[in-house]
Amino acid sequence: MRNSMVKRMSAPARLAAGVGGAVGVAMLVAACSSGSSSSAAAPASSAAAAPASSAGGASASGGATVITTASSSAGTFLTDGSGRAVYLWVKDAGGTSACTGACAGAWPPVTAAGPVTASGSAKAGDLGTITRSDGTKQVTYDGHPLYYFEGDSGPGTASGQGSDSFGAKWWLVATSGSEVTASVTSFTASGSGAAPAATPAASKASGGGYGY
Repeated sequence: MRNSMVKRMSAPARLAAGVGGAVGVAMLVAACSSGSSSSAAAPASSAAAAPASSAGGASASGGATVITTASSSAGTFLTDGSGRAVYLWVKDAGGTSACTGACAGAWPPVTAAGPVTASGSAKAGDLGTITRSDGTKQVTYDGHPLYYFEGDSGPGTASGQGSDSFGAKWWLVATSGSEVTASVTSFTASGSGAAPAATPAASKASGGGYGY
């Protein structure tokens, strides 16, 4: 019966039916292809975005330790990049630190996880590091291991100056590497949280150079 119906259709009707079917098939194929492309492209876009985020996190980690200077009526002496006073301890000798345990709790070592750089009047060639017993790197200047004082309230204070806690004197450090023995309790910090422009320190073997 179907053959007889096709035979009874006029030539133009048969042509229209054939063209319509071909167009329908073409549209169906195009829709399937478009759907496949969209679903395949989505994961590629997500995968491309992930490394960019990871790279940004990596570049933000691990900054330099900056040693710079501040001035007061007692002269120019060392601070860190945020303006915190740093000290030497007269008991240290031979480029090693004698301050451990409770001493290191009261006088925390100035440590470095990355490069150590100089700014202000600090001399890059006098900077170095030593390895403490716990494996951390402590910053040195002209052979002196450097320390903070827990009793300082923040940048611009030097309440540890002249202290003789733990059996020896603690002094601020002059740019020459010698101790500053004049009275200093406060000063104007050259840094304010952001590290000043710094010069990379040359590699220096610690030891000697104590200047007293």
